[in-house]
Amino acid sequence: MRHFNKYISLMLVLVMATGALGTAVAQDEGDTLNILYWQAVSTMNPYLSGGTKDIEAASLVLEPLASWDPQGNLVADLAAEIPTLENGGVSEDLTQITWTLKEGIVFSDGSPFTANDVVFSWQYCTAEGAGCATANYEGVADVVALDDYTVQVTFDEPKPFPYNPFVSAVAPILSSTQFADCLGEAAVSCTDENFAPLGTGPFVVDEFRANDVVTFTANPNFRVEGQPAFDRVVFKGGGDAESAARAVLETGEADYAWNLQITPSILSQMEAEGNGTVVVGFAASVERLQLNQTNPSSDLGDMRSVWVEDGSNAHPFLSNATVRQAMSMAIDRTIIAEQLYGAGGVAACNIVNGPPANVSTANDDCLVQDIAGANAMLDEAGILDTDGDGVRELDGVPLVILYQTSTNAVRQSTQALIKQWWEEIGIETELRNISADVFFGGDPSSPDTYQKFYADVEMFTSGLSGPDAEAFMVRWICGEAPGPENGWLGRNVPRYCDPAYDALFNEFIQTGDPARRSELVIGMNDNIVQSNVLIPLVFRGEVSAHSNTIEGVEINGWDSELWNIEEWTRAS
Repeated sequence: MRHFNKYISLMLVLVMATGALGTAVAQDEGDTLNILYWQAVSTMNPYLSGGTKDIEAASLVLEPLASWDPQGNLVADLAAEIPTLENGGVSEDLTQITWTLKEGIVFSDGSPFTANDVVFSWQYCTAEGAGCATANYEGVADVVALDDYTVQVTFDEPKPFPYNPFVSAVAPILSSTQFADCLGEAAVSCTDENFAPLGTGPFVVDEFRANDVVTFTANPNFRVEGQPAFDRVVFKGGGDAESAARAVLETGEADYAWNLQITPSILSQMEAEGNGTVVVGFAASVERLQLNQTNPSSDLGDMRSVWVEDGSNAHPFLSNATVRQAMSMAIDRTIIAEQLYGAGGVAACNIVNGPPANVSTANDDCLVQDIAGANAMLDEAGILDTDGDGVRELDGVPLVILYQTSTNAVRQSTQALIKQWWEEIGIETELRNISADVFFGGDPSSPDTYQKFYADVEMFTSGLSGPDAEAFMVRWICGEAPGPENGWLGRNVPRYCDPAYDALFNEFIQTGDPARRSELVIGMNDNIVQSNVLIPLVFRGEVSAHSNTIEGVEINGWDSELWNIEEWTRAS
C-alpha cells in the first residue's frame, strides 16, 4: 500500500490552494463548500453515465420526484406526496401510478416545472437511437400529463413495486425546453445541455471542466427559503482516495471526501488528527468480480466482447463452470474485507446483501478459502498444466487472465491478493488498472470503459438504487449486454444469460406479495452467485469523511450521498 509522506501532503495543500489541478479551491470563504470526489465528473447528465461520481454531482442540480432516505424510506422531492394504494395514487390492478407535483416550482432559469417535463424525461430515455444508463423505466408503457401538475405512469403489466420511474438520483427530471433537441442519437452531442443542465435542485452549474472540476452556485430560485446555506460549491476530481481523505482529515483543505477506500489503519490515523469525521453508510453495495462470458480477444475486431445468442462468441474458458467455481474457491474474502476495508466492509457471498429479508444464507461456504479443493476439482475435470509452465489449459487454451479495475489503492491491493491465489491454482493473471474517470466515464468511443469489458475479469462496486431489487436484478437477464447496438449502455456487464434466471425475474416483476418477492430475490441471487459469473467479495459500506465544521451530513447508502446537501451548514 502506498503511503504519502509529508512532502506529498504539503504538495496537496499547495495544489488545492493554487488550483494547479484545474481551479482554485477557496481557503477562507465560509460560504464555499469544497467537495472531493477523486473520480472526476465526466458529465452532468446521469442518464448518459452509470458512474456514481456523475450521478451524485448531477444530484446538486437535477431532482427526481422522490428520493430514498438513509433508512430506505421514500421521501417526496418534486412530488407533493408518495402515491400508494391507500391514497389512491396506485391503481388497484397495479398497472398505474399517479404522481401529483408540488406547484410553483421553477427551474433555475425561472421557467416553470410542470408535468410535461416529467413526461419528456421518460421520452428522452426511450427515444429511438439512444438509451439511458438506468433501469428505472423498465416496463413503462406510457407516461402522460393529466394536467400541469399530475402525471400518470402506465406499466405494460402489473407492477407490484411502481417506485422506480422518476425516483432517486439515477432518474431525475430534465427540462423539456432545454433538452428538446437532444432526443435519440442527438443525446450524446448536446454538450451544453449535458454539461450544464437546468434543474430544480439547490445549485446551478457555474463552470464545468470535464474530468476535472465543476463549480456550482446557489440556485436563486430554489423552492426552500434560506437553502442552500452555501453560495458556492467546488466539486473537485482527480487524485486518489488517500489524498482526498488527507485533505479533509489532516490538512483541513476540503469539507467532504467521498469513497475512501483506504487501508483502515491509515484512515484511523488521519481521523485522529481531529479535523474531520469518517462516516459509513451500509445499504446494498457489493464489491465483486465479473467474469466475461464473451470472448474479449482483440483479434475479433467489432465482435470483441459482444454477446451472441447462439453462444458462438463465448469466452474460451470462463464459460466453463468448473473454472469459475475454482476461481471463487481460491479467494479469501475475509482477508480482503478485514485488512483492506475495515469498518467499511464485510466479507460477502451474495450479490444482494440487504434489506435482511432478501439475503440468502445458502452461500456462506464461500467464506472459507479452499485452494486445495479448487486444485483437486480442476484436476478431476481434466483442466491440467500439460506443458509444465505452471499454467493450466482447457482444450489447448492456457488459463491466462487479464483482470482490470479502476485505479484505487484498495482495489490494487485486492488485485494483488487475488492474482497470488489464482496463480496457486494454475491461472496466470495479468493486472490492469484504469483511471476511474475513464473506466466509469461511459464514453462509447473509449476501449477502456467497464461496459466495453475488453478484459477477462473486472471488478467494481454497485448495488440497489433503492430497497426494492427490481432495478438491480434486471441487470442479468438475457439480451441486456452492452454492445454496439445500444451504445455500450447495456446493464448486463458479464454478458450472463440463463433462462432459469429470467423465469425468476419475470415472476418477480408480476408478484405483489412481499414474502414471495423476497424468495424470488434470493432465488435470483443464488442462481447468479452459484454460477460464479459474479463473484461477490465485500459487502461495502459507503465510507466518506466530512470536516468537523460541516453540520447536517446524513450519509445515505440508498441514494446519492449528497441527497440532503441543501441542509448542510457550516458551524459558526
